[in-house]
This record gives sequence, structure tokens and C-alpha cells, in this order.
Amino acid sequence: MKKTKIGLIREGKVPVDRRVALPPGHAQKVLEKYPNVEIVAEQSDIRCFSDQDYEDSGIKIVKTLDDCDVIFGVKEVPIPSLITEKTYFFFSHTIKKQAYNRDLLQEILQKKIRLIDYETLTAKNGSRIIAFGRWAGIVGAYNGILTYGKRYNLFELKRANDCFDIEDLKNEFSRVTLPPVKIILTGGGRVAKGAIEVLIGMGIRKVTPSQFLEQHFDFPVFCQLNVRNYNKKADGTDFSRNEFYKEPQRYDGDFLKYTQHADILIASAFWAPQAPVLFDRKDMLRDDFKINVIADITCDIEGSIPSTKQPSTIADPIYDYNPCDDLVENPFSDEGNITVMAVDNLPCELARDASMSFGDELVANVLPAFLGKDEDEIIKRATIAEQGKLTDKFNYLQDYVDGN
Repeated sequence: MKKTKIGLIREGKVPVDRRVALPPGHAQKVLEKYPNVEIVAEQSDIRCFSDQDYEDSGIKIVKTLDDCDVIFGVKEVPIPSLITEKTYFFFSHTIKKQAYNRDLLQEILQKKIRLIDYETLTAKNGSRIIAFGRWAGIVGAYNGILTYGKRYNLFELKRANDCFDIEDLKNEFSRVTLPPVKIILTGGGRVAKGAIEVLIGMGIRKVTPSQFLEQHFDFPVFCQLNVRNYNKKADGTDFSRNEFYKEPQRYDGDFLKYTQHADILIASAFWAPQAPVLFDRKDMLRDDFKINVIADITCDIEGSIPSTKQPSTIADPIYDYNPCDDLVENPFSDEGNITVMAVDNLPCELARDASMSFGDELVANVLPAFLGKDEDEIIKRATIAEQGKLTDKFNYLQDYVDGN
């Protein structure tokens, strides 16, 4: 029986992404479990695991993946690097019709590539089975508190990117000394859960949304908001979560009541363009708009949060937003500005831990379906393109591909 040859790509997106889909130890376990699989890794000097680490685990280092059947990456593969008629796994960032990746999807179709997107790998109930979300939440919340400390010269923390691993990061928590600030966290998924790990670890107490609005505290607190807490039915009838996700245009935003009390916003909730925004630029100019630091983990550019005008980078993670003139300015340049942290590849700051966790999910939840029988159609549901065509589930992307 012919072996399936899997290649681990050298990430080519800029800025550099040091994560891997399959760490060396995980790759070794795959070889032990699946005798008909061969794994090679493309030569790389940027991975959080070295070429030597892979070789020590029995994984051959190669200069090209041309003879591989399947190629695993993390971020979008640069268009010139795409190999015709291969199966690729990576985050394509195309399913929301992101304009900046239209050319990528066009090339994938042109080269008859089978594209399986991690973001679309789901269980029968629709829940995602693999993601970096927890690590985005951990680093995003940490960066948000770090940013507040820097803005008001309260404390200094080691950058997450400078921490060796999650335990090293946790050692920094004891350095945090916050005044009685109020923090809003939006979302209820993996990202939010990761953020909560950090906030609780720093000794910040969780309160209910009503307590957040109605009570004064002598210590820092945060509240976690679900979509029902800050959206209301336009016709005044009861909120329905299922309806909101299907027809968000039938709802109005109700977030402003929280902006009168919050000092920090940590945004980790999924947002659809049809849904109400959290607030607009005019709202940010109101005298009772109290938020002065926003950690936008979602990083939806000009999406639900108007101050997220551009992504920031690990090297340069924060900027100021001037709501008067709708401009991005240097961080901490004016007290009237809002300070924004909008790094769009947060898990990279804890690349080793994030990769290990992702590898666990890949081996447990994805590879059995891909290398065995896909009885629950996990792989089928996640396949965006095949043989030069969009699959039926993703036909809605055709006008996007066509440039309309």
C-alpha cells in the first residue's frame, strides 16, 4: 500500500509566525500509530522547534515538499509557494470573504488544490474541534493588562513574547498591582476562557453584569458579557440567541451602558458584519465614555470596534486611537486618546505552548478522520475547494472569487 507523505511547511507569511501544526513529539506519535504515513519537515530557521528537534524525533528535514501528498501549515501559504494539486491544511482566512485573501483562493482553485481550513473543522454539533483560541485569549488578556500598566506607569511586565512558556508568563502575574478598575470581557468561547485564566490568575475578581453596572468596588473586577447582555431585539421582544446568530440584523446594540463604567475592554467575541457594532466613533467622544484601553483580540479591522483601524504586531503591539480625528497615533501620545492592543497573531507569543496544544487536537480530532474513515464527515465539511472548484458548502464564495 502506498504511503501518505505529509509535509510540514516552513511558514512564509510576514510577520514571521513561529508556530507549527505538528510538533516533533506529535509527529513521532503519528508515525507510530499510522504505519502507512511518512512525515517530513521543510527546512526552517524560524520554527519554535528546531530542525534538530524534528530529526531527533525521526522526522527528515527536506528542502522542498514537492513530493508530499499533504501539506500542513498554520497561516496562509504565500501564493508563489503553493504547489499544484496538493492537499493543504491551514488557516486561509477566506470564509468571511476577506478581500486581502481573494487572490489566494483564486490561485488555490487555479492550481486544483484541495484546501481544508482548520477554522471549518467541526464536530456534528457545529463546534470547532481544533483552534488556537485559548492561547489568543491568554496572551490578549495579558497584553491588555500590560498595556494599562504601561499607560499609567503602574508596573512593568515581561513581554509575553519574551516568556519561555506559560509557566514563565504566570510568574509575572504577581507583579500586577491594579487600582479598582473595571474590565469588560466579551465572548464565551475558547478565547474568553483563556482570557479568564489570566484575569483570575492576576487576582482580578469576576462579578455579574448587573453588579458591574450597579456597584462600586474597592478592588479590580471584570465581568463577562454574552451577546444577550449587549444586544436587544429591535422590535422590543425577547432576545433569542439562535435568532441573533441567524439574523443579527434584527437586533440593535446595547453596549453603551457598560462604557460608562469600564476602564478596559478585552474583546474576544465573534462578530459578524451584519450584527450591531459595540459602539461607533461618536460614542467614543461622549463625556461618559470611560474606556481608555482596548485589547481587541478579535482584531476585526474597522469592525465592531471603530478604534481597531489596523492590526498591530508582536514587535510593535500598541497604538493610540484619536477619536476626534479618527486617526492612529503613537502610543500614549495624548490622554484623550484610546490605547489599542490589536495584535493579530497573539498565539505566536507563546508559540511552543500553543503549538503543543494545537498538535494535541490535530492528532486526537482531525487525523483519525483524515487518515481513516471520515464517518462523521469532519474532513468533508471542512473542505473549501477541490479539483479546481468550490465545494457545495462554500459555493457562497463564488462571487468573492469572481471579484464581485
